[in-house]
Amino acid sequence: MISKIKRRLVKKEEERVIIDVGGIYYQIVIPKSVYPALPAINKEAELVIYEYLSIDKSKAVPVMIGFIDELQKDFFEKFITVSGIGPKSAIKAFQKPIASIAKAIEDGDVDFLTTLDGIGKQKAKQIIAYLQGKVGRFALLKEPQKIESFSKKEIIEEAKQILKRLQYQAKEIDDMIKKALEAKPNIDNVEDLLNEIYRQRK
Repeated sequence: MISKIKRRLVKKEEERVIIDVGGIYYQIVIPKSVYPALPAINKEAELVIYEYLSIDKSKAVPVMIGFIDELQKDFFEKFITVSGIGPKSAIKAFQKPIASIAKAIEDGDVDFLTTLDGIGKQKAKQIIAYLQGKVGRFALLKEPQKIESFSKKEIIEEAKQILKRLQYQAKEIDDMIKKALEAKPNIDNVEDLLNEIYRQRK
């Protein structure tokens, strides 16, 4: 059973990442609230892992969910003890900071909880009834901060390296990056730059 993964981040999306661990590529599901704290692609990422089996008809698929630290994982494990809330629905609900969700539970704030994906009024009341008085410490968690900002030069250089590995030629790479930055000059990360390049080529 895997409890933590710390290696090179090769792909990241709002709901999943891929980490290269010595040539083995692990796909890890993440709540949206974790995404802002992820490093840039090709940097080292460290995630605390919760594992479960997703059972679909006749097959069971192992799934890993990644968190920034043990406290986030602990809150997730408490959240899924509420009847009718499994890992899949909990991940969807965690699009907002864990501290805000914990505070809403402790304050009995039904209105806030119903803003979470998949949580209706009855489910919100059920969560409060089951967890109120048990999750106060999680309300003290600081919201994940976006990992170090990179200069435009660093972003461009990293994008160039990725495009070279994809077999594009130097002049073609320069042209694609130039067009992307002309269309979106305020791009501040490699992923957005590559996404804009893709859109420009469609």
